[in-house]
Amino acid sequence: MSSMRWSGVFPAATTQFNPDLSIDYDASQKVLDNLVRDGVHGLVVLGTCGENNSLEADDKRSLLKAAVEVVAGRVPIIVGCSELTTPRAAAFAKDAEAIGANALMALPAMVYVPTEAELEAHFRTVAQASGLPIMLYNNPPAYRAAISLGVLERLADEPTIVAVKESAPDTRRFTDLARAFGDRFILMAGLDDVALEGLLLGARGWVSGLTSAFPQESVALVAAVDAGDLETARRIYQWFMPLLHLDAEHDLVQSIKLAEEIMGRGSERVRMPRLPLAGARRAQVVAMVEEAAATRPVLTKAEAA
Repeated sequence: MSSMRWSGVFPAATTQFNPDLSIDYDASQKVLDNLVRDGVHGLVVLGTCGENNSLEADDKRSLLKAAVEVVAGRVPIIVGCSELTTPRAAAFAKDAEAIGANALMALPAMVYVPTEAELEAHFRTVAQASGLPIMLYNNPPAYRAAISLGVLERLADEPTIVAVKESAPDTRRFTDLARAFGDRFILMAGLDDVALEGLLLGARGWVSGLTSAFPQESVALVAAVDAGDLETARRIYQWFMPLLHLDAEHDLVQSIKLAEEIMGRGSERVRMPRLPLAGARRAQVVAMVEEAAATRPVLTKAEAA
């Protein structure tokens, strides 16, 4: 756990698919390698944007192996742990440690809406299944389960539960968590369109969706915050905001992958039940990405040369 760096920009990387929707491991590795080369500080694989719950169990493990191989220790890898049942989540946590992940992002069990006691038991079981440090993922709008202060208080005795990815839209949560727990839990901003607010209120890093399309601006935004240059941070954030709002929508995966394709960083293919964006929604997102690309405040290395 001492080698895990919980700071900076951690893009929630996408999983790339072939035309037949089998996993394109080469393209998935290329996405990760390009993000590392663009200066991100870590990677989240097999999260929501990685379409975790559209993958088979063997696919998840194979994809994690491919990620570990291509990243080769250059940045930490946090892997999503998102399953229908607690035993499956615990089994994945154990396997992820053996494969070489640096940390887990643990989600509530999918579909079922738990009581607080059930939520605590789920996370405690996952925590005790491996020695990996764990970031709990709080996203009540998406997963219908809120990790309350009471649940966190009861889980504070689990040494491997070290961080919280906070994706509730109410930024008061950052202050409430800091007041309640001090530095017991590392806070990570998890919802793109309140990321700057989270960073200013104590989040140490940003787990970001739109970084997959615009990594340079994401890295520059966090660097500006770290340097106390709030004018630059606000300028980048205001430019970024129309796209960052996409992260709060139910079609965020399709939107982010479409943005990646437009920016030459991946494919918009998604697995069912998702379908690629179509019609007016697709045109809207295309226009937003093209506008952002034409006005981007940070040049890529190739553009600057």
